Amino acid sequence: MKCLRSFLSLALLLSSLPLLADGAHDHAMAGEQVGNVSFPISCAPAVQKPFERGVALLHSFEYEPADAQFKRVAHRDPQCAMAYWGEAMTLYHQLWEHPSKQDLSQGKSLMQKAQQLKARTPRERSYISALSAFYQVPANQDYSRRTSAYSRAMERVYQQYPQDREAAVFYALSLLGSDEGDPTLANPKKAVVILNKVFAEEPDHPGVAHYIIHSCDNPEMANMGLAAARKYASIAPASPHAVHMPSHIFARLGLWQDDIHSNLAALQAADKMEAMHLHVMHHRMHSMDFLQYAYLQIGDDERAKAEMDDLARIRRADIEKDYRDYYDEMATSFAARYALERRQWKESLDLQPLASAAPNIQLDTYWTRAIAAGHLHNAAAAQDALKTYEDLLEQVKKGSWAYLLDGLESEHKEVRAWAAYAEGKHEDALRLLREVADRQDKIGKGESDLPAREMLADMLLDMQRPQDAMAEYELSLKTDPNRFNGLYGAAQAAEELNQKQKAAGFYAQLLKNCEGVNSDRAELVQAKTLLARN
Repeated sequence: MKCLRSFLSLALLLSSLPLLADGAHDHAMAGEQVGNVSFPISCAPAVQKPFERGVALLHSFEYEPADAQFKRVAHRDPQCAMAYWGEAMTLYHQLWEHPSKQDLSQGKSLMQKAQQLKARTPRERSYISALSAFYQVPANQDYSRRTSAYSRAMERVYQQYPQDREAAVFYALSLLGSDEGDPTLANPKKAVVILNKVFAEEPDHPGVAHYIIHSCDNPEMANMGLAAARKYASIAPASPHAVHMPSHIFARLGLWQDDIHSNLAALQAADKMEAMHLHVMHHRMHSMDFLQYAYLQIGDDERAKAEMDDLARIRRADIEKDYRDYYDEMATSFAARYALERRQWKESLDLQPLASAAPNIQLDTYWTRAIAAGHLHNAAAAQDALKTYEDLLEQVKKGSWAYLLDGLESEHKEVRAWAAYAEGKHEDALRLLREVADRQDKIGKGESDLPAREMLADMLLDMQRPQDAMAEYELSLKTDPNRFNGLYGAAQAAEELNQKQKAAGFYAQLLKNCEGVNSDRAELVQAKTLLARN
């Protein structure tokens, strides 16, 4: 149920989207607000505005309508080299996934065509040269060579044309796209400095607000992204992704009502796009993912289950082929999250993987079962979950999803930790979880995932070490504030330590988060009882 992996999985599925008839998306999106960009090109004057609209769509990761827009520009002006640059940019989803072999081949051909047309201005030729650097790296080379080559080339464009805001924005994005999970966050910090300068000059630019959010999508920088998060949806209200993106910051900061409102609005934007015959299932499922998580944090189990039920009512066969694996990922994650966040360990242990799902998706079910088995002290079930997880991991290594392995390292440690805990190997379990937690403190977890440090605190509390548990809960609530189970766990630890005032503070915050929700969670009854008694 790892959100970062889910996002990558989603993105890989979008790398070869079927297009509607030529120009259909352009007509469908005509007049819809997607933000403003200024990107002068030397092509026919009639295609200037359509080209800029394509760039605006590109900045909100609306790759499908952006591609149709650039194709329309190329149709109206076949000699416009930047039209082919635009088409190739829609194949390079920098923060999502590695392009398929087909995308790389198509992108390379498009860039060769753009180069052959010899754009009229040095600036345009610089953009084309930079993107060509990405597509020219041999297919058998490490993917990071592509992203680094492109980022270095965009840095040269940025330095050569300091007044070109698009160069600044695309360079900042390239920094994020070439980031390999560096715990120092060097690239996001560098990117946000560049972006904030442009944001002050051009507050209605969709890419600036968007990429500030991505730069700050970690515990250390989340507060720095709040202004952009509050602005982005109003810049590009026609883009479901733009309307959803603020919830990345809201989820980081535990602003659950803002998170919920953001994703409900994103679903409404998706409805409008769907009425235009545009593909929106990936937008819809991604927002439902965030919604379910947020509902669980305010104790609204009824609405959290409704999201899961709504997903189940979608027939897999009715989903475009490119989105079916992502549907499997979401179905798996929703079931796991619904059981784990409610701390229903038996229910979690009984979960079965989707038989037709890819190995990297089935991993989530056995991760869930390992956690449940650890809480139940069921060593046999924990070992079974670990063995199956590792068998599936071997299948992932041999398949097309092998590039996800680095991102699975932490999840694998969590499975090993809970298996060790179930066997009574407590120190091994704590060490493994602490390694994951220390890394998450720096780069963050997936927005809808369980924090490793909260799991570490749960483990310590179960071991009758409330003082140590309290320290971990408090750390976890700094990186992942206002989580239901984090607040409740901290309150429990405080009660065991006879710190009544501290316990009351955690319970009060929990009740405040859940205010107005008709919830039957026992934790809320306990919180109300303690506060009334005090």
